[in-house]
Amino acid sequence: MGTEFSEISGRPEIYENIPDGEGNPGIRFLTDFWQEKYLREYIREGGSKIKFVTGRSGSGKTHFLRLMASIAREENYKVARFSARDVWMHDFREIYVEIFRQCDIMECLEAASRHLIQEMGFDVQEIPAGLRFIDYLSQNGSGDALTKREIRSQLRQMFLENPLLDNNFALACSMLTGSILGYPVLEEQNREMLLSWLEGDRNVKLSQLRAMDFYPSRVTKYNARHMLRSLAEVIRMGGYSGLFIAIDDMEVLVSRSSLEQVHYTKMKREDTYESIRQLIDDIDSMKNIMFAYAFGRELLDNENAGLKSYQALWMRIQNEIVGERFNRFADMVDMDRLAAQEYTPEIIAAISESMAKAQNSSSVSALDREAAGQLAARAHTGTVGIPRLIQMAMQEVNADV
Repeated sequence: MGTEFSEISGRPEIYENIPDGEGNPGIRFLTDFWQEKYLREYIREGGSKIKFVTGRSGSGKTHFLRLMASIAREENYKVARFSARDVWMHDFREIYVEIFRQCDIMECLEAASRHLIQEMGFDVQEIPAGLRFIDYLSQNGSGDALTKREIRSQLRQMFLENPLLDNNFALACSMLTGSILGYPVLEEQNREMLLSWLEGDRNVKLSQLRAMDFYPSRVTKYNARHMLRSLAEVIRMGGYSGLFIAIDDMEVLVSRSSLEQVHYTKMKREDTYESIRQLIDDIDSMKNIMFAYAFGRELLDNENAGLKSYQALWMRIQNEIVGERFNRFADMVDMDRLAAQEYTPEIIAAISESMAKAQNSSSVSALDREAAGQLAARAHTGTVGIPRLIQMAMQEVNADV
């Protein structure tokens, strides 16, 4: 039975061919809860949250992030999803840059410009496609100094007077939105320069920005969290429910494999832990944003280099009270505990059936009820999660056919 490879990590991803929501009926116990309590309510209403997802190899962490990202898009969120194997985690600037690149800020600013037009009492639908607002006003004899002053006033209220926006971020967005409206005029070269600065491009010369009466500092790991908060607010202004960020493969922090493209020194690893600690402390100052970090159990079990080695972070994320039942509100999500509670033989059989259907081959058979029961009985030991065990069992069954 062939496997597909995860689009973000290059590792075998056993669910990649299965339509979202069909590959693992048991996992809906958690995804439905996150969708209802967080994406539809808490985050959409202005809250913010950080979640950590862990489990053994093959426990379905990557699939869970992929599924939640798909659900978030359905719930009208901007989504950024990437791997710690591809983006350095020790410098939050790098994280911000990757999120910014995936969010298409100009789309949000175009929506904000439409809102501004409506606030001024005009019907967006009456403006011909491709015609800027200021040109539309000029054609209708409304492009006078008073109307232009009102545009500036609306831009100032929308961006510069918004307390959730960094001042420099707000000014850049105000100028970019003005360029969409056609007033104030912004040359294409300056527009690209502003976007590059927002993206954290170090090649942008600050002296050129100062020539535009814009006096920003560079995006650094020290101000990147505030820039991210600003980005989330602009996304909300663009009509979205919020921003959902999924970061996979955090166990790379303690990996010593020579096959890894990135290698974390002790200093970079501790800088990563400190960066997450600062994000946790700052998260209440953000709105409409949700983080989900995923990692293998080695990041928990490694006493010398894992999360427990950095007490300032560990004391903030450990679950103080652990009950017998899986707690869907817990910030530390254990996929193995979820599987132990929810993956009955019936669920295991249903998962294997979805995997078999995804292969589009009549020669691939799902596990029967007896085989699923045997797998459930032996799944509590070993180092491999239940979803991967299902895959391995199916390989054995079909090899014997």
